[in-house]
Amino acid sequence: MTNRRSFILKSGAALLTGIAAWQARGSMAAPAAAWEVTHTDAEWRAKLTPAQYEVLRKHGTERPFSSPLYKEHRAGKFSCAGCGNPLFSSKNKFDSGTGWPSFWKPLDRGVYTSRTTSLGLYGVEVQCRRCGSHLGDVFDDGPEPTGLRYCIDGVALNFTPGEA
Repeated sequence: MTNRRSFILKSGAALLTGIAAWQARGSMAAPAAAWEVTHTDAEWRAKLTPAQYEVLRKHGTERPFSSPLYKEHRAGKFSCAGCGNPLFSSKNKFDSGTGWPSFWKPLDRGVYTSRTTSLGLYGVEVQCRRCGSHLGDVFDDGPEPTGLRYCIDGVALNFTPGEA
């Protein structure tokens, strides 16, 4: 029994150490105990369009190439459609060919990322740091200097043209 408990404790510690090291390489940091912006489910439904609600609150995904923001090339900032938190600069947007707006780096204090196993696959979910809304996923096949591709649902974003 002691050997089994020791094994479990050591395995858990190794797993946490690995996750901490993996998190340190990206924009991950533990979220606050509660999100800064919160609403009841009814309030989210009233605030968001049905498509936004499906993506932001239910972790859905829009069809590729369906968002006008996929082809948005003006200077400006992309913010969370749920709370207005600035997330990405147009300076860090690139054409990934995937059908979703893609960025190689978020703005400081823009996003929180966490490991996920949706559909039985390992991945990294991207959430708004202020309200916890699901924005998309991040992959390690992006351009330099980060090598990351933040693949974001267009309905999760609002775009404000201007200084990036």
